[in-house]
Amino acid sequence: MLFTLPFKGNLSYPDSVQYLYSLGNEIKAGAKLGLERMQALLVGLGNPESGQRFVHVAGTNGKGSTSAMIAAALRQTGQRVGLYTSPHLIEPTERININGSSVSKETFASAFNLVHETSERMLSAGKLDAHPSYFECVTAMALLLFKESCDISVIEVGLGGRLDATNVIDPELCVITPVAYDHEAYLGNTLSAIAAEKAGILKPGVPAVMALQQTAAAEVIEGRASKLGCPLIRSVDHPVTNIEVDAGSCRFALDQQHYVCGLAGRHQIENAKAAILACTSLGVSVENIQRGLESVCWPGRIELVSRAPDLILDGAHNPAGAAALAAYIREFHKGRLVWLVFGAMRDKAVEEVAEQLFPLADKLIATAPNFPRALRPQAILELSYHGEATATSTVQEAVQLARLAPPNAAVFFTGSLFLVGEARALLVGSVS
Repeated sequence: MLFTLPFKGNLSYPDSVQYLYSLGNEIKAGAKLGLERMQALLVGLGNPESGQRFVHVAGTNGKGSTSAMIAAALRQTGQRVGLYTSPHLIEPTERININGSSVSKETFASAFNLVHETSERMLSAGKLDAHPSYFECVTAMALLLFKESCDISVIEVGLGGRLDATNVIDPELCVITPVAYDHEAYLGNTLSAIAAEKAGILKPGVPAVMALQQTAAAEVIEGRASKLGCPLIRSVDHPVTNIEVDAGSCRFALDQQHYVCGLAGRHQIENAKAAILACTSLGVSVENIQRGLESVCWPGRIELVSRAPDLILDGAHNPAGAAALAAYIREFHKGRLVWLVFGAMRDKAVEEVAEQLFPLADKLIATAPNFPRALRPQAILELSYHGEATATSTVQEAVQLARLAPPNAAVFFTGSLFLVGEARALLVGSVS
């Protein structure tokens, strides 16, 4: 079904994207975190979130992969499924996915114009303190589109959970993937504080799935669930057996059922467990879950896009993500020539990520995505001495250099999803 709300043509897709970028995201200096503006905007839009079915997914690592798995399994039931994720790799349309496909640029622009016109009208009437941010706008757009087209939608949290713009929905299930250190300036500098922000998505009496957590995070989430009377489904209570992992997928048994996950990396087993437990709670059959997991696609996460040399994209942008990628390289590329194309944002724990990944690289290429928060390539090289290191000023130059790697090499593009998105656009093209 196409989006049928009136398109007044105020801004084209390119212009709408530029306007959104001008609004800034939730982590720019001076950004105001909170739900008041989002709640007011939704009232102005007629509360499109009302009456919808949602699964709400928070966490530090794996929440995008887990969301994609849940959505893939739900699609197997014949329902029309929405999937809202962030950030995008190439085009903002990727953030709003309906039944396995990104919305069209025309649909995106139409939804934006409705949100923008409503915001301007409310600003003039004094009903908003400021124009909604990029993320608030796109969240509202997704809720409008899902209201019209979807039976159930999977909503991934953007930043944290408690004060995230997505935390205006009334979900029928919540999922919290592994919690780790990230965005400490906004979420707190202890695991308990970060977990408390993630647990902010829990709602009274609403069932929740908790993936495997470090003790400090588990205690906070369990305490919050108990206080709210949330039936808690703990991944740790469902051990996996018969594990087989190769470079492109993993196989395992859970609760006496066998599954194949189509995403690469041993760490995806925990994400798959959370997705299976979530879908089981939603009443999805084992057969549909199996088909969904095997068919799931999540670009930019240990994604092989070219061979001879192997070019692999993975947006490991925090220490936990870097640890997962490092484990993958050690397990499946031991003894092989490894090149690393690395770019990062200034506000990330770049030194910790570098400590885990740089020693695994026979050659290091430092570069900078075309993004204001990108760390200078030379600053990356200064983080850690590497005997075979070079720098390029653009991702395009880094891609050209990576293509010169020996045919038997594995080249990993990592450190930032902005780098991965830019590289993917050059290597593959658009994301469906």
